[in-house]
Amino acid sequence: MLRSEGNRSHYFQHRYNPPVDNAAMGAILGPYLAKLKVRDLEGKPFFAGLDEHLNDDDGSGGGGFIGNNQLQLNSPARSSPHSNGSETTERFSRKVFVGGLPPDIDEEEITTSFNQYGDLIVDWPHKAESKSYFPPKGYAFLLFQEERGVQKLIETCVPDDDKLYITVSSPTIKNKAVQIRPWRLADADFVLDASMPLDPRKTVFVGGVPRPLKAYELAMIMDRLYGGVCYAGIDTDPELKYPKGAGRVAFSNQQSYIAAISARFVQLQHGDIDKRVEVKPYVLDDQMCDECHGQRCGGKFAPFFCANVTCLQYYCEQCWGLIHSREGREYHKPLVKEGADRPRAVPFRWC
Repeated sequence: MLRSEGNRSHYFQHRYNPPVDNAAMGAILGPYLAKLKVRDLEGKPFFAGLDEHLNDDDGSGGGGFIGNNQLQLNSPARSSPHSNGSETTERFSRKVFVGGLPPDIDEEEITTSFNQYGDLIVDWPHKAESKSYFPPKGYAFLLFQEERGVQKLIETCVPDDDKLYITVSSPTIKNKAVQIRPWRLADADFVLDASMPLDPRKTVFVGGVPRPLKAYELAMIMDRLYGGVCYAGIDTDPELKYPKGAGRVAFSNQQSYIAAISARFVQLQHGDIDKRVEVKPYVLDDQMCDECHGQRCGGKFAPFFCANVTCLQYYCEQCWGLIHSREGREYHKPLVKEGADRPRAVPFRWC
């Protein structure tokens, strides 16, 4: 059953506005995130660099929506604690997922349905290449010019089982319920154990993270599997601060860290989410060679990291060749850091 109008204020306050101590969080995460160099917290101007979003796959399969149910909505809720517009701090990404759209609704009709909340453009994966006016998989993204537009949209939605719905109409389907999924900025970081120092060298990269998954959910899953989790983060793009489909998990001990990278893959199961994703060591780009401490490479940062549990060290090119010419290590593959912080293996040519 959909929640009534009287329950909206309680729902929004506790579901989307739980208390977050930003100062304490910043003090804990600031040096750690700076070390990882994962995110530009300042953001960029609206509509700049949209190409990076065109290939954005929602990662949720586009399912889980009310079919052709007719849903009558009342006027926007006025009881939201932030409806007076007095707050200037952003709380939501300006990019919003909308799923379960009518199959015959086009870009212009989607824009018309949602521009009452604020200036926006409509986007979906591979939109530029396909040159289509219709979202091919029944979902799209609303890119709002101002975060206040997202707040207005949320205030209008009807919550049901921890999901938000609103109705849209197409030429053949009237008042179809579609799911609105906003991204709350505070859900990008979660500290599970603030008493433990965050060590970038005990951090793993998790690729292919479903975009609905929040940092605290990722932390709980990884802690249940390997233990020792003290922090989890979801990578977000610097412009719209929307999940990019990857995350990071920091462990408090070497045993849990090794267990995670040795597994290589993990099944993320939470609610409707069930996806197998890849786990790799998080490769840093400002580490000195652990073998020679810069003596053999002129003090330059080490370009290679060995993820084999017998090594787990950073090496300059000279030391890599020296150490991995030994019996049993000749088949180790070096990892380097590539774009979007993703580590990748590279072939190494012996001199």
